[in-house]
Amino acid sequence: MCGIVGAVAERNVVEILLEGLKRLEYRGYDSAGVALLSPNGDFSRVRRTGKVQALADAITSENGVGSTGIAHTRWATHGGVTENNAHPHTSSDRIAVVHNGIIENFGELRTELRDKGYTISTDTDTETIAHTVHSLLDTNDTLLAAVQEAVTKFSGAYGTVIMDREDPSRVIVARSGSPLVIGLGVGENFIASDQMALLPVTRRFIFLEEGDVAEITRREVNIFDVDGHPVVRDIVESTVEHDAGDKAGYRHYMLKEIYEQPTVVRNALAGRVSLEGLTPDIFGENAETLLRDVKHVQIIACGTSYHAGMTARYWLEQYANVSCNVEIASEFRYRKSVVHPNSLLVTISQSGETADTLAALRLAQELGYMSSLTICNVAGSSLVRESDMAFMTKAGAEIGVASTKAFTTQLGAFLMLTLALGQHNGMSDEARDDILNGLQSLPSKLEETLSLAAEIEDLAEEFADKHHSLFLGRGEQYPIAMEGALKLKEISYIHAEAYASGELKHGPLALIDDEMPVIVVAPNNELLEKLKSNVEEVRARGGIMYVFADKDTAFESDETMRVINVPQCAESVAPIIYTIPLQLLSYYVALIKGTDVDQPRNLAKSVTVE
Repeated sequence: MCGIVGAVAERNVVEILLEGLKRLEYRGYDSAGVALLSPNGDFSRVRRTGKVQALADAITSENGVGSTGIAHTRWATHGGVTENNAHPHTSSDRIAVVHNGIIENFGELRTELRDKGYTISTDTDTETIAHTVHSLLDTNDTLLAAVQEAVTKFSGAYGTVIMDREDPSRVIVARSGSPLVIGLGVGENFIASDQMALLPVTRRFIFLEEGDVAEITRREVNIFDVDGHPVVRDIVESTVEHDAGDKAGYRHYMLKEIYEQPTVVRNALAGRVSLEGLTPDIFGENAETLLRDVKHVQIIACGTSYHAGMTARYWLEQYANVSCNVEIASEFRYRKSVVHPNSLLVTISQSGETADTLAALRLAQELGYMSSLTICNVAGSSLVRESDMAFMTKAGAEIGVASTKAFTTQLGAFLMLTLALGQHNGMSDEARDDILNGLQSLPSKLEETLSLAAEIEDLAEEFADKHHSLFLGRGEQYPIAMEGALKLKEISYIHAEAYASGELKHGPLALIDDEMPVIVVAPNNELLEKLKSNVEEVRARGGIMYVFADKDTAFESDETMRVINVPQCAESVAPIIYTIPLQLLSYYVALIKGTDVDQPRNLAKSVTVE
């Protein structure tokens, strides 16, 4: 959620820190700050609410200079959006700290710190890190030792960077539940919560493991594990391509990423699937052996990724003959569950750092699942490193907070997993051919569907004065309706709900009137006649409907219904195709509403706290 950038160098690091923060703006934040140390120990701290540019302007006006520095973008958890609550936080004008995560026992720590004479000046949990480290400097010879003792007192999640005014030659970093990556330079080193922040200065990275504490100087990186033992972590050469400043002529990142979907889906399929079948080991070197005996799949995810898992359940059970459960990660973590024999655990996350999903994976590893697979967009992320198998979606950097291309590539990954499991569980030739043909034609079908944009933009005008909406779908289109409702509420702030259309008569019909737009996804499948009956139920009660339908469904526009014809496609890939019109609808409605499309209020891209 929040963004961290730090540097230890010989040169002035201000521009490095600010550029890093700008590259992390897509994650969502409400304030930003920088703390700087010069070689002679001069200390400065600048914080601002609002955008990083406001911070940059303030630093320029104050001529900020430093060869060691830490910077942060905050997404408020404890305490309101104020300059005083913005990071970095300090203790006794000596220790400076930035922090992602939540220190759950901060209340107890505050009491102890007050008893020791410390003044608590903010509403945040992070301030307790600064004071705790400072309090331990008296009994430890080094900042490293003080931090190693301090982290034993913290409960919760943290990725934190600590700087000491009296020793500008180093920073100390600690990771527990919130990601941190070290960037290696020549005569300088860096730290960030996301490698994207450091791509202008390095391509060589070390990903810290759970419990690691590291000491970073200009020329050395020393890492210690949770027990305090020196360890060596692998150096990874990044091939990630990212230019956060390039919208390629589009008005918003979200629109750019909607239009990138044919390309990224083509990339995700390339070298992995053909009309003959799957390329071996696309889920990992030992995947063929691990997947052969799978008889049940447990999917765990959050938000949009959860909707991808919900869709996959239909595919896995219908085509692959494998039973499947899907659960929200935050719920899975806190209830007793029964592990089915020969169960595969599948986690889904765009970032690979979603806190609840990562914690659920770690819990599941203790419960006895046969193996684990993650479907993810970020190589080197925690989920990728900690799972037995990994499928990289190859969606590329997704900047818009509301996920689009990450979702469609996740769905493509699940269709490939369906094929992989189906070959061991009696998948019919008809089902196999439908999926293979559907995947091969998918990029061109997505391009064809994007041609509906002008028609959908015109339709969006009818939402200008609406405050509520209802999305309907049946079968595997129900999760797509859920995703459409989520997109609309995320970026337009219109209240939206999704229902399996057969549930209309069990409550939602009470909401129907001419002020409640009803959006229907209606491919031509075996559930069509049932869906038409549900549409008539809405029509009979004066509802206004917007139907996205295959042209052969025989829906016709009239005064109560507007029909948008979606390109015909294989039944297996219809959920992916019908996602596109709903993404476009939410985008154009948000434009009309005048909201911040790429960074909607109160939301963050990478959710690294519970």
